[in-house]
Amino acid sequence: MDATSGQTNDVIILGAGLAGLGAGYALSHSSPVSNPKTNVLVIEAGKTVGGLAITKNHHGFRFDLGGHRFKTSKPKIEQLVRNILGDELLVVKRSSKILLRDKYFDYPLKPLNAISGFGIPTTAKIILEYSAGQLKKPFVNKKIVSLEDWVVRHFGRTLFNIYFREYSEKVWGINCNRICMEWMEQRIQKLSLGKAIKKALFKNNSRDMHTLASEFLYPSLGIGRISDRLKEEIEINNRILTHSRVVRINHIGNRIENVTTRSGADNQTCDHSGNEFISSIPVATLVQLLHPRPPTEILEAASKLKYRDLVIVTIMLDRERVTDQTWIYLPEQEIPFGRIHEPTNWSNKMAPQGKTLLVTEYFCFRGDETWSASDGELAERTISNLIKLGFIKRHEVLDKVVLRIPRAYPLFEVGYTRQLEKICRYLDDYRNLRLIGRGGMFRYYNMDHTLESGINAAESLMADRPELFDPELFTRALNEYSQTGTGS
Repeated sequence: MDATSGQTNDVIILGAGLAGLGAGYALSHSSPVSNPKTNVLVIEAGKTVGGLAITKNHHGFRFDLGGHRFKTSKPKIEQLVRNILGDELLVVKRSSKILLRDKYFDYPLKPLNAISGFGIPTTAKIILEYSAGQLKKPFVNKKIVSLEDWVVRHFGRTLFNIYFREYSEKVWGINCNRICMEWMEQRIQKLSLGKAIKKALFKNNSRDMHTLASEFLYPSLGIGRISDRLKEEIEINNRILTHSRVVRINHIGNRIENVTTRSGADNQTCDHSGNEFISSIPVATLVQLLHPRPPTEILEAASKLKYRDLVIVTIMLDRERVTDQTWIYLPEQEIPFGRIHEPTNWSNKMAPQGKTLLVTEYFCFRGDETWSASDGELAERTISNLIKLGFIKRHEVLDKVVLRIPRAYPLFEVGYTRQLEKICRYLDDYRNLRLIGRGGMFRYYNMDHTLESGINAAESLMADRPELFDPELFTRALNEYSQTGTGS
């Protein structure tokens, strides 16, 4: 059965992850008194908002879809999060380890710790390779293309072989010489072995290096509280539709007119008209939803953008604590999961008193052996390996939950930028469309960057439509919250 929403929305936001919620929040706090009923509609395919930034509650055991810390160098973004969460925010000390060859290494690597783990000859080789590489750098003209090229240039071949090769291929599922170096640059944020050594030896201020951050913010009831609070703020004056999947984006020429959604048990379709559109839908999917369809070369480019999927297996335990770590990274291929975190080390409210839980992350592709395994098989595989690694005993297991998360990470394969640039040039011609977020922009964004991308798009729209929005109201709202020290 077809239906229409019956009104034209001033802005329609596609996707209620952090980017979409950030845009919705900014717009919802920017309606001038002269037009207090500006219509902003957020459409989300899932049953809940938040995208990857959600917290699941299973009989009192709370866990995120992988450990999501909040750390930012942008005062406005931190201010927003502090405003909406107030006293719910905790400051958590970061302590992460790499479990490799049955030994624990600090992450980021520290010289003395590396010497005790790798041994003096290997550690000396790592440092000598790094030093030689720095001396040669001005004279080397070889173009850096892949993750392997980038790591060897910045860290040396020995450290690449010991740690980066195995873990990177485990995470991304392809050879390191096929992983684009842009991912490493985004993720490591200009960290070098020299900076890591300098920090370890001289305890210098590293606030500008997120990879070295020693603490972060975290809501006491899980990262999903950021999304929950943004939703509550948006819904004061505007609407969020959940469980409504966009199945078509209708345009006339280079202007989007409306989107068609399908929702409910009976898959009812509904058209939602809008004047402005902000999209965090994965950009490859967005292109495929356009009607009329884009040119063949654009559709072909979209089909070449790939994603890495994720399976989360959470084990609930009759035990107060297992580790004292924020994360534990497991590079070796024989261990099926790549990372572990224990939510109760982030907040003691993440489990019933005296209990804890371990969250394991399996990096995979939809349709492969991991993705296709039954929940029972994955749970048993996880429990057996945790026992083998010495983390738990079988009698401590109380329960388990398996979740599959499609398209968790954009896959930055060598050559992807050519396809993405082609798509972006085409979409730039749409006058009333803005792209945001990790999926919408096909970028490896951390939480703060994701949130910021939504706010930036909202502020750009405010500047273009001053008759609808006043950006000073949003700024004033942040400042007023900051001065009172309370959230709503």
